[in-house]
Amino acid sequence: MMMTEPRSHLLKKAAAYLDRPDEERIAYIRSPRWIGYPRAQEALSKLEELLNYPQSHRMPNLLIIGDTNNGKTMLVQRFCKQHKPADNPEGEAAIVPVLYVQAPPVPDEGRFYNAILELLFAPYKPGDRADRKQFQAIKVMKAVGLKMLLIDEIHHILAGSMTKQKAFLNVIKYLGNELEIPIVGIGTKDAFRAIQTDLQLSNRFDHINIPRWHNDDDFLRLLASFEQAIPLRNPSDLVNGPLADKIYSMTEGYLGELSRLLVKAAVQAVASGRELIDKRILDGLGWTPPSERRKEPRG
Repeated sequence: MMMTEPRSHLLKKAAAYLDRPDEERIAYIRSPRWIGYPRAQEALSKLEELLNYPQSHRMPNLLIIGDTNNGKTMLVQRFCKQHKPADNPEGEAAIVPVLYVQAPPVPDEGRFYNAILELLFAPYKPGDRADRKQFQAIKVMKAVGLKMLLIDEIHHILAGSMTKQKAFLNVIKYLGNELEIPIVGIGTKDAFRAIQTDLQLSNRFDHINIPRWHNDDDFLRLLASFEQAIPLRNPSDLVNGPLADKIYSMTEGYLGELSRLLVKAAVQAVASGRELIDKRILDGLGWTPPSERRKEPRG
């Protein structure tokens, strides 16, 4: 197959990988990449605004909600990379502007503080009472100059009894009041329901929804952005109507599915020598759409 060496279909960084061995190119294709899109930029702007909000006793908070595998975690990780911890040789502790922690699988105050202390490299006794861990966690978070706490999988609150749910929501409320920092929850739509069970807390949370994509012009722009970032020698023309429709039906509008599909297809395009993503490549992947994967196996 003839190669079209003009590289206008690629971003400069991606085009540079065409001169490298296929192994390096495939490793780059498989590496995580940020694809900016309007709703994500809106969420990042809101996070930036909260980070710089003046301290007060009633800080505004935010929920970032959406379906599983739709880019919420990657968005938040992108924000965290923009605000990394900094060494503080003249002080007693490093400066940690934002802390990203996963909620425990069930609403458990002690396990939540364990996770915070571990992330901040603070020694602690796992068997200590929750109130002692709370005191230590707050002390450490103040020492590192924490300005924002991000809690992923916050919908896990609903995995416990009403008593445990209420206790965990009180923890979130207390931390926000004591530290005077915004708290950001990330999770499925159940996260919104979880926060709503505490009227006082829900009044402090705005929310941004990261919806599934529709098969529209925004989706075509997203496909174009992916194509520019994936170093294949030939243009794939992913925005071509039938091909775009096929990709949408295979991924059902989930950003995480789209990323995984295009990475898998691009690797196959390199390995096969076709150097583009087309119907033939996609048909050969043995791909199962997410809704089919969730169905109970027969027989």
